Amino acid sequence: MSFAVEDKLAIQELIARYAVVVDSGDYDGLDELFTDDATIDFTTFGGPADNLSGIKKFLADSLGIFKRTQHMMGLPLITLDGDMASSRTSCTNPMVIDNSAGGTSVWLIGLWYDDEFVRTPAGWRFTTRRQVRCYSVVGLTDTPLGPS
Repeated sequence: MSFAVEDKLAIQELIARYAVVVDSGDYDGLDELFTDDATIDFTTFGGPADNLSGIKKFLADSLGIFKRTQHMMGLPLITLDGDMASSRTSCTNPMVIDNSAGGTSVWLIGLWYDDEFVRTPAGWRFTTRRQVRCYSVVGLTDTPLGPS
């Protein structure tokens, strides 16, 4: 396997791990995915542009209102440049929330993540992550089919 293929697979794994960490609520797990000086921009949906510590607090505060979230990451388009890389990844993110009628509703957002990465001794890490808005739909009905 070529180094380019190995690098792209490692970056895909990093992007996938981000979704699992955020959806599990293990925000401290983000420390292993980002560099210490990473910048993260979530302003497209009204969030902050901040460092990792600020973003972890924002995620805990804002996602805490949801019963479940699921970041469904698309296949990233990755560009390698030595020990640096960039990518654009689509994301569909349904989030289940209690509604005023006593049931649950779903918020559905679609976005792209524009990312930059650096190879570190511990592997590839995010140096920047920026959300780019595609759409946002609220008020969908969550059905009681199957276990939650």
